[in-house]
Amino acid sequence: MRKGILIALLGALVAVLIIGCGADQTGDAKPQNTDVLVVVSPADARSLDPQATNDQASARVMNQIYETLMYQTEDLEVELGLVSDYTVESETEYLFTLREGVMFHNGEELTADDVKFTFERMREVNSPAAFLVAALDRVEVIDDYTFRMILDFPFGPFITHLGHPATAILNRTAVEAGGEDYGRNPVGTGPFKFVQWRSGDSITLERFEDYRLGPAASREVRFRFISEDTNRAIALETGEADIIYDVGPNDFDNLVEMDSIDAIQSEGLTTFYMGFNVEKEPFDDVRVRRAINLAVDVETATDVAFRGYATAARGPLAPNVLFANNDLPGYGYDPDQARELLAEAGYADGFRTSIWTNDNPVRIRYAEIFQEQLAQVGIDLNIEIMEFAPYLDRTAQGEHDMFMLGWVAVTGDADYGLYSLFHSSEFGDAGNRTFWANDEVDRLLDLGKTDPDPEVRRDAYYRAQEIIFEEAPWVFLAFRDELNATRNWVEGFVPHTAGHHKLYQVFNN
Repeated sequence: MRKGILIALLGALVAVLIIGCGADQTGDAKPQNTDVLVVVSPADARSLDPQATNDQASARVMNQIYETLMYQTEDLEVELGLVSDYTVESETEYLFTLREGVMFHNGEELTADDVKFTFERMREVNSPAAFLVAALDRVEVIDDYTFRMILDFPFGPFITHLGHPATAILNRTAVEAGGEDYGRNPVGTGPFKFVQWRSGDSITLERFEDYRLGPAASREVRFRFISEDTNRAIALETGEADIIYDVGPNDFDNLVEMDSIDAIQSEGLTTFYMGFNVEKEPFDDVRVRRAINLAVDVETATDVAFRGYATAARGPLAPNVLFANNDLPGYGYDPDQARELLAEAGYADGFRTSIWTNDNPVRIRYAEIFQEQLAQVGIDLNIEIMEFAPYLDRTAQGEHDMFMLGWVAVTGDADYGLYSLFHSSEFGDAGNRTFWANDEVDRLLDLGKTDPDPEVRRDAYYRAQEIIFEEAPWVFLAFRDELNATRNWVEGFVPHTAGHHKLYQVFNN
């Protein structure tokens, strides 16, 4: 038997570059409140029930409220979280021991019954992130602090997935008391507890004094939501914000020049893409999908949209994801070949369609560039912009023609980066908003998920990526760097490679 203490997902630490130079007029400014940490994010949370959603905006808040059995560090190593130890009894059985004395925000102690309840509920509510533990057959409670997890089949990334925010451990009493409103009244074991949610404006959390590792460094964390990149940057410059997430490329260039601000650039796991709804004509024809890939100049568009803070993509996985196929050739820019394919598909005169995006400036810029380029091959593209939450809801229902989104392979493993987006069992809110299905890709993704042999997994994922490239349910756009910024009075902020930033030890000095 083997004891699991630390699992290294990446052999090297992700490099983080903190840039600060030049001069500005706010170098001697002080924080507005040393007890309150103000964090500004581009989008509001959808829910604070980890089993109700799997989006980044929600996860960034929930990471402060909840904890998971395992813990994913900033550089994607997986350590013990709510468990003090675990033993691999066989390829399909794991024995866990919970830490004793861990308290929920409602005053109840964490027990193995809460673990069992959490994973049973995850399946019952058909959570968008249920794929994370699809291999799990059942949880057997042995005593208050000991439980066994039994799988239906061997699953290599299982322990890693137990560190994902969507597997956060819930309190049965709180969930049952909250009912349908639980997502707005969350209870966890994390360093901060929920106080207030003003939809579209802010979420306020306060320090949980009985947190198992001791009280958090900040008395209060206030998340504010500002969708416009420049307005987030202004909030940081004026001192209204202490930290801003997802800095726009234009604004990052400006923030770098300010002594009062630390502009932080780090390697990320995010893939930007433009997807087709293959259940609608003409996108059910692979020739049309390939034609659009050829008709858009992705490299130029990426340089313009990201101003050098991203790399043009040639496939679905960022290069630092385990089993990413970095040998894919990319489509290149060839409008003449695009016209030929459109003619073969019966669209010599082009067609009219629409692309949806949320109010993300980078995605809007891509859409505007592609609108011009697609017009050159006869495609009349209408751009529709909407707020993020309804955007996710409506694309999950398949109402769109084309759309733009991003996906973060948060575990650093190809399973997370591919299964939810391309497996036929994951249509809609789970991740596959193209509604594309391929039997061979399903088989390969299932093989990569279930076979513990790294070579078998590598071969399966490489071939799956080749088919995805050939069938083109996406236009592969970019692998984005993570851009965040803080005022220089902020201490303890270390960006998380997957964007799941932890604020437990962050404070204004």
